[in-house]
Formats: sequence, structure tokens, C-alpha cells
Amino acid sequence: MRQSMIILVAGMLLVLASLAAAAVARNIDSPAAFALLKQRQEVYLLDVRTPQEYQQVHLAGAHLIPIDQVMQRLGELPRNRPILVYCAVGSRSAQVFNFLARRGYPEVYNLDGGITAWAQRGYPVQQGPWNPR
Repeated sequence: MRQSMIILVAGMLLVLASLAAAAVARNIDSPAAFALLKQRQEVYLLDVRTPQEYQQVHLAGAHLIPIDQVMQRLGELPRNRPILVYCAVGSRSAQVFNFLARRGYPEVYNLDGGITAWAQRGYPVQQGPWNPR
């Protein structure tokens, strides 16, 4: 009886550990984000700044959903792809990052330092008009 209980508890711990490992939500710096984007083409880039900020500078391929529209446009965000959220310096994106993680998005990253830290490292950025998707 005791041995059966130990096996049952061990099995439950393995299941819980695998579920915890499946969900990823963390802050990453610019070098880690750059490496992530190089390694995984399927990453969904989410810019949560204003259209004016986006027009000034943004990451190539980023989808603009301003922070005040995220709740209404949640259905546009994929659950089957990693999401990298960014803003100017990382505070707005941290709010959205936490919101998405609480909503059960399985793999969400926040660009710590935002596009400012990204550009200061010399990583590529684009300028130009907002292109709604």
C-alpha cells in the first residue's frame, strides 16, 4: 500500500513538472531576444506602443496592438506560437506579458529594456508607416 502511494505521488510530480516545463514566461534581454528570433522564425512579435511610436521605429515583422487594445484584440494573438512582447523600455510590455501569461499563453517573452535597449545594441530596426495586418 505504501509503495503504491509513493508511485502515485511520484507520477503526479512528473506530470506537474512536465506541465510547468511546457509553459514559458520570462523576461529576456536584447541579446537573448535576438538569438531567439534567429533560431525560431515562428516567433510572433507584438509591439504594444502607439502607432506614432511604431512609425518612428519598430522591429521588422512586428504586429502593432497598442496596450490599450490588447484585451479587445486578444483573439488576434496566436496560442500556438511563441510571443515576444516589446515597447519602448519594457514597462508596458511587462504588463501585457504578465496578462498573456495569466491567460494561459504557453510561451511568452518580454523584451527587457524594450526597443531602446535593442537599438542601443545595434540590432536592426525599421522605420516607416504603421501597416495594420
